[in-house]
Amino acid sequence: MIGPVDSSQVPRYAGPATFARLPRLDQVAHADVAVVGVPFDTGVSYRPGARFAPSAVREASRLLRPYNPSLDVSPFERVQVADGGDIAVNPFHIGSAIETIEQAASDLQREGTRLVTIGGDHTIALPLLRAVSRIHGPVALLHFDAHLDTWDTYFGEPYTHGTPFRRAVEEGILDTEAISHVGTRGPLYGKKDLEDDRRLGFGVVTSSDVMRRGVDETVDALRQRIGSRPLYVSIDIDVLDPAHAPGTGTPEAGGMTSRELLEIVRGLRGLNLVGADVVEVAPAYDHADITSVAASHVAYDLVSLLALKEGV
Repeated sequence: MIGPVDSSQVPRYAGPATFARLPRLDQVAHADVAVVGVPFDTGVSYRPGARFAPSAVREASRLLRPYNPSLDVSPFERVQVADGGDIAVNPFHIGSAIETIEQAASDLQREGTRLVTIGGDHTIALPLLRAVSRIHGPVALLHFDAHLDTWDTYFGEPYTHGTPFRRAVEEGILDTEAISHVGTRGPLYGKKDLEDDRRLGFGVVTSSDVMRRGVDETVDALRQRIGSRPLYVSIDIDVLDPAHAPGTGTPEAGGMTSRELLEIVRGLRGLNLVGADVVEVAPAYDHADITSVAASHVAYDLVSLLALKEGV
């Protein structure tokens, strides 16, 4: 097992720029979990810049330490975790980029590696779900986001960061008995948005619901809906309030705190997690790396959950 660079020997601000200063994928014989970047933001509808997220989140992850006390696990000792680098995609053609991401994710998972992917905009969730469903069939989905992302088209285009989960339902790669949004809020184009979303099978836990019910009740409800199904978790960092994540493309007031998000993610311990992504960090709009730090900690907890699942 090859772990991260020892911070007692090499200061955190030095050494490799991989996630949590882990070894690269080509430095290990096999990775149980790989952290992979997808620097792509051609699907955004407002502020671009998420293409720079993988490098920014990796830089923020230098602060991470090898023991996770919240989940009582040392993920890098329990399983082999590596940085899989970036999936290089066409920045000028969304269709081509989606195909590249799907194929690369499928190749990476062929030997049983689980992925935590750092976007990039939320368009990338569709090819990632396609790849994971090839292995597990239709999967349960927890989608943390300020927005529904189940719109049909933008400017007539069916593949954008606001449409991936409608396409995923239409393609039959989601288990519609166990799909939920968490943290949604803000204005919509019309009431039909909610009606369409409900028709697709989504449950909705708004950010106000989390505030009123609390983390524990929210987690209990989500766990009951998911059960033992294979679960994919997709986290748009704009699920957080702009006070906790200013560096994102479509910020909405009234969001969750970083503490609430982390505690809900930790509450998924023991579920059949098969993959995850953290998307929509836009470093150009960040302040003091607030958003990148939050995203790196969320990714770390997702890696920890996968380590608990994979470890013996």
